Amino acid sequence: MEESVTRRALVTGGCGGIGAAIVMDLARQGHEVVFTHMGQADAAAALKKTAADEGFKVVAEESDTTDAHSVDALHQRWEPLIVVHCAGIARDRMIWKQDLSDFDAVMAVNLKGAWLQMRAAAAAMRESGWGRVVLIGSINGSRGKIGQSAYAASKAALHGLAKSTARELGRAGVTVNVVEPGWVDTPMTMAVPLEFREAATAETVTGNLCKPDDIASAVGLLCGESGRQNTGPILRGDGGPHLGEFR
Repeated sequence: MEESVTRRALVTGGCGGIGAAIVMDLARQGHEVVFTHMGQADAAAALKKTAADEGFKVVAEESDTTDAHSVDALHQRWEPLIVVHCAGIARDRMIWKQDLSDFDAVMAVNLKGAWLQMRAAAAAMRESGWGRVVLIGSINGSRGKIGQSAYAASKAALHGLAKSTARELGRAGVTVNVVEPGWVDTPMTMAVPLEFREAATAETVTGNLCKPDDIASAVGLLCGESGRQNTGPILRGDGGPHLGEFR
């Protein structure tokens, strides 16, 4: 059985459906968990209460993942050895209708935010000789999707970021991976019209949409000791909607 070791974990975007599940999974593994949010005080308080009800203490930090000073200050306070970049936004629109400001906003949170978190975490991880980084991507970063040119591009860019930094940090005992969810059954997706949810379910080979805990379990596996040789790849949690499309 894998020995349980307590380490400090940072989850960006911890108030979302997937982020909250990751926070709870890491807390259940025995890690000290800090999660970030931006102006979501009520959601952060609710997550802290959920954790407290299970006997865990998690810490909420209001931090702008697109701002270098905010990110650096956060890492100086906590020096996490596990970093999960779950913060992300989408501004869906056909490319000929997309505003540059929307493109910049998506890239700032999804890609620049990931890069800033990793840059800030690298020193503590290298010094300790151990670290885990998981970037939450999207299957649309691999396959593309109509109306998501900005979002898909930002998620696809995480592949290059992860593979390059995995090479840079591997000898220091640090692994870097991307987890790509498909359509995940969250309150946000439940608000989407039924016909789209049914279409997403029909794409899977399992016949079911993923739950947030499915993604959290994949992240938790990569963050543990058993994930020490998993670095650089993409792990898809999607129920197989594009099984066999990629070689």
